[in-house]
Amino acid sequence: MTDTVLETAITQIDAARAAGRVPVIRTFFDEPTFTATHVVHDPVTRRAAIIDSVLDFDQPSGRTSHASADAVIAYVQAEGLTVDWLLETHAHADHLSAAPYLQEQLGGRIAIGAEIRTVQGVFGQVFNEPASFARDGSQFDHLFTDGERFALGELEAIALHVPGHTPACLAYAIGDAVFVGDTLFMPDYGTARADFPGGDARMLFRSIRRLMALPAETRVFLCHDYKAPGRDTFVWETTIGAEAAANIHVHTGVAEDDFVTMREARDATLGMPRLILPSVQVNIRAGHFPEPEENGVRYLKLPLNLL
Repeated sequence: MTDTVLETAITQIDAARAAGRVPVIRTFFDEPTFTATHVVHDPVTRRAAIIDSVLDFDQPSGRTSHASADAVIAYVQAEGLTVDWLLETHAHADHLSAAPYLQEQLGGRIAIGAEIRTVQGVFGQVFNEPASFARDGSQFDHLFTDGERFALGELEAIALHVPGHTPACLAYAIGDAVFVGDTLFMPDYGTARADFPGGDARMLFRSIRRLMALPAETRVFLCHDYKAPGRDTFVWETTIGAEAAANIHVHTGVAEDDFVTMREARDATLGMPRLILPSVQVNIRAGHFPEPEENGVRYLKLPLNLL
């Protein structure tokens, strides 16, 4: 079956490269959560998107702060950028989103994949959320569907649904660059886990193969890096060609069944991310905290012996 969405993405990337119309990308790396936040802008119109932002969170004290987000704000203002989009590749389990804070300071629309509704349904049960917690994605300003096209100034962009790590994972192709969230890591580190509620290793393999059908020269920007053994620096940019040739989990030639066996066995050895419980509660709300209780304080739940 022809993947017309993928064909559109390929045409976009090839055209951007041929015309030299490519985005400027500045990355801010948050070492405590190993998260790369990307600020992407059109050099002509200076319209921008911020992808996968980080809210600083000290779990022992329950306190939040904005140093990471403020660094992004300072850059955007110094460069004279106009933020149109605050994009989430998925509902992260390892850091809290700063999208609402950035929106207050810079504007823009908070967006994620339409399958966030599935994630909200799953984790709504995990956290025993009340009926007042909407499970329709309405906390976000926009829900992208697979193949939905949008623009960043004069740059063409398209959303690609790449489920597996979570049901709602999206990759955003903007000009000649694709932002893949947690679906892929650097070639020497491998791929995302697929054992969270709603994850699926077989679906992850197929999503990765879809991404690997993009042009080899496509720039790939990752959401995380953990420094593979033997590497001393953090890296968050690679290419589709490099992933296809050398990704240690899923390079060209790795069979689907072999990948699934490897991924499921590896996932069984992994502990839960340190911030999964606070992160998911906040991120399924588009980065907002639960409503305050009678005393005016907002609380996050800690379900016992469940995950």
